[in-house]
Amino acid sequence: MLNAEKEPYEFKRGKPQVVMFVGLQGAGKTTTCTKYAHHYIKRGWRTALVCCDTFRAGAFNQLQQNAAKIRCPFYGNPDETDPVKIADEGVEIFKKEKYEIIIVDTSGRHSQEESLFDEMRQIKDVTKPNEIVFVMDGSIGQALTDQAEAFRKAVDVGSVIITKLDGHARGGGALSAVASTGSPIVFLGTGEAFDDLEMFDSESFIKRLLGLGDIKSLMTTVQQAINPEIQNKIQEDMLKGKFPLRAMRDQYKQVLNMGSLSSVVSMIPGMNSNMMTKDQEKFAMARIKKFLCILDSMTEFELDAGK
Repeated sequence: MLNAEKEPYEFKRGKPQVVMFVGLQGAGKTTTCTKYAHHYIKRGWRTALVCCDTFRAGAFNQLQQNAAKIRCPFYGNPDETDPVKIADEGVEIFKKEKYEIIIVDTSGRHSQEESLFDEMRQIKDVTKPNEIVFVMDGSIGQALTDQAEAFRKAVDVGSVIITKLDGHARGGGALSAVASTGSPIVFLGTGEAFDDLEMFDSESFIKRLLGLGDIKSLMTTVQQAINPEIQNKIQEDMLKGKFPLRAMRDQYKQVLNMGSLSSVVSMIPGMNSNMMTKDQEKFAMARIKKFLCILDSMTEFELDAGK
C-alpha cells in the first residue's frame, strides 16, 4: 500500500525550482506552504513564497503574515484578480533573484470544480513546476480517494502532504487514498506550529498508528532538539547538587524545540497522542512559554543563583 510509482523530487542546489501546491479549501494548504518553506529555510535553501490564491478572502494577508514570521521572501498582488498573471510574475522575479525553491500557493475550492482544475492547469503551464504537491486533509479518511485521483488526473500530482494527522486517528484511510494515486507522501502535518511538519517514513508511521511507538524517530527528535554541550553542563551541575534557573530555562527551550508534545508522546511505546488532548497540550505549552518569559526577564546574576 505504501509503495508509490514515483519518487519524491530531489532539489538541486544553485538552480531555481518551482513547487506548485494544490488542494481543496480547508485542507490547510496555505499553512502547509509556510511549513514547507520553513523546513527548507532551516536547512539553508534560498526559498520564496508566491500567493496565487485570489479566490479565498484573506489568503493574501495570511500567507504574507506567515512569510514574515518565518522570514521568507513573499510575492503577491491583492489588486490583481488573475492568479495566472500573479504566478507568472512572482516566479519570474524570484528566478531572476536566484532563489532555489519557489513555492506557489494556488486557490482552493470547497469542491472539485472544473474551474479549479482549469486554473491549476493554466498556472502549471506558465510556471512549469518541477514538482506539484497535493495537500490533503487526513482527518476525512477514505473519503480522500476520489479527491486524490481527481487532482492527479488534472495536474499530474508528483507528491502528497497529509495534514491534520495530529493523532494519526484516520491515518490508515489517508494512506489508502494516497496509494491509489501512485504518488509518494513526503510530509505529514502534525500540528499548527510551523515546525509541525515531519518527513514521512512508512515504518515509523505504521508503528505509531498501531500504538507500538517509534523509538528511532524519538531519538532523532531528541538529538535535533537538544544541544549536547548544554545538556552535559546541566548534568555536571546536577551531580554537584546544583540546578540554577539558567539550566531550567535551557531545559524549557529544548522541550519547545521538540515540536508538538502529542507527536512526541505518540513515539513512546504503549502510549499514543490521544492521551493528551489539544487543549491539554496548548495549556502545557502556554505554561512553558510563560515560565520562559519570566526567566528571560531575569538578570545574569539571578539566572546563575545557586551555582
